[in-house]
Amino acid sequence: MNNLRPFIQLADRIAPSWTANLAYKFLTNPRFHKLRPFEEEAIEKAEKEEVEIVGFQIRTYKWGNGTRNILLIHGWEGQGANFGMLIEPLMALGYTVYAFDGPSHGFSSKGDTSLFEFGEVVSALLERFEADDAISHSFGSVATSFGLWNRKDIHLDKLVMITTPDRFEDRVKDVSAKVGVSMRTQKRLMNRIAKETGYDPYDLAVSTYSNELNVGEALIIHDENDKVIPISQSEAVANAWKVARLVKIANTGHFRILRDEQTVRLIESFLG
Repeated sequence: MNNLRPFIQLADRIAPSWTANLAYKFLTNPRFHKLRPFEEEAIEKAEKEEVEIVGFQIRTYKWGNGTRNILLIHGWEGQGANFGMLIEPLMALGYTVYAFDGPSHGFSSKGDTSLFEFGEVVSALLERFEADDAISHSFGSVATSFGLWNRKDIHLDKLVMITTPDRFEDRVKDVSAKVGVSMRTQKRLMNRIAKETGYDPYDLAVSTYSNELNVGEALIIHDENDKVIPISQSEAVANAWKVARLVKIANTGHFRILRDEQTVRLIESFLG
């Protein structure tokens, strides 16, 4: 994408509608990332099933047969296997562990997708698996909160967010910066999202609707030096959400935090 930035910036001046469409494609088509050996091993041990939700064949995974159920929700361009290091500790706590590959992610079927469809998948699977608790990562935390906001009949005793963005607008700004489009084109993109979804993307923020979620307790874990999602976003959510507390950790980064010993210990303590 960086090699195309000069061309895109030129096109942005003379064909803003075309560049808005390009940014929209980038926003709605996640890339596939090769699994690491420990993630492949986790997938091999799982019971697998395909479930149709919002027009996608969603790949689901199950480990163990505990007395409580927990759903793991990965981030944008992630996969259920990203939680591979957490499976055994969660089973040791007595959980049946469920995960999935989001729409157009991992081994689920492909096509344009969005926060809104991702959120529908999350709420549908929370209901299907009768989840008592859940753990989300990054964009998956936004999808989880959005899904719960739209389905207040779904209750979670405990929710762990391993980092969380706050405002959806920031996601659009981030994509626009990566593509190299102007503020004018960003506005076109936001207007298109509003028209196609019926939601005003400027109003969508986890901190805004978090207190409406049917969640007993929430723990947010965030690395102080996360270079993908600034810790200020998790701070905004934690400050607004009455049942949430934020724990700051260090020396993990945005992705390694999922397999870091500090994270595992914090989750064990909170859920156990």
